[in-house]
Amino acid sequence: MRFGAYVLGALCLSLAASVQAKVYFEETFDKEWESRWVKSSWKTQEGTDGEFVRTAGKYFADAEKDAGVKTTPDARFYAMSAEMKETFDNKGKDLVLQFSVKHEQKLDCGGGYIKLVPASSAADMPAFSGDVPYSIMFGPDICGGTKHTHVIFTYEGKNILRTKKLTSVATDELTHVYTLIVHPDNTYEVLLDLEQVASGELEEDWEFLPPREIHDPEASKPEDWDERKLIPDPSDVKPEDWDQPDYIPDAEAEIPDDWDEEEDGEWERPEIKNPDYKGEWRQKQMDNPDYKGIWEAPMINNPEYVEGSGDELYRYSDLKYVAFELWQGKSGSIFDNIFFTH
Repeated sequence: MRFGAYVLGALCLSLAASVQAKVYFEETFDKEWESRWVKSSWKTQEGTDGEFVRTAGKYFADAEKDAGVKTTPDARFYAMSAEMKETFDNKGKDLVLQFSVKHEQKLDCGGGYIKLVPASSAADMPAFSGDVPYSIMFGPDICGGTKHTHVIFTYEGKNILRTKKLTSVATDELTHVYTLIVHPDNTYEVLLDLEQVASGELEEDWEFLPPREIHDPEASKPEDWDERKLIPDPSDVKPEDWDQPDYIPDAEAEIPDDWDEEEDGEWERPEIKNPDYKGEWRQKQMDNPDYKGIWEAPMINNPEYVEGSGDELYRYSDLKYVAFELWQGKSGSIFDNIFFTH
């Protein structure tokens, strides 16, 4: 996909201008791509495993240069992995992951993301699945009205999702390039076609660590703390004639001529709606002059938060594999131009 290659080249030049980048993985899916990738045996026995096939798809400038790999057939699990030349460690350096994807099938439900996997998962790579531990998961995910870009980091054995979903995602049938950059100052950027769509602090946007401050569990609400915003107005008094029955005997009703009290019992007037009935009286409300708001315990330093524990949230020291692990209802997504560096 030529567009992705141009973007990748622009990013390489940008990185080279600032630091000496080292490329750990680069894949353009040439004719020899299958020698570098291992298809997972996951789902093979069930017969629900899909394939990746090399193609430029329907839209391209050069069928050979623009070729990527496409998911096929529909309603399958697609999983494969490739090993990096050496184990990745970005201590003191940026982490940059970029790839392109083209949903020519107008993806209705399925993933378009990629995973970076640690060397510790080596034994599981031949049958790579959604259960195999990974370090970073990045890329678009679409299902009906739910459309977002995953940015998931693994920290201390837990997959940490961004606290707010990143809804910037391309849904058309053209090639789009997704880029994740993690900086050594523990900040990050997410780019879509080289346009920044998200950035910020890792510690603020993912719950890697316990909060720095918590509500004091020893604090208790003062007895005189008034949380009532409104109170009954003491000057508003119920009128003396307010209480009236809902129904009253019909004063105009007359006993029927053929009423026999010995046979029919004592005659009683039927009831009618009381025109003077006013319903339940409710005292007017007024602003409470003693209102102090909803009480919250004061904040204190969290004893479980260790200062300096988040200094290297950005760092990954054992990344070894690039992998796909997807399910799609409608296949046809074409992946290309994977680039991973620091």
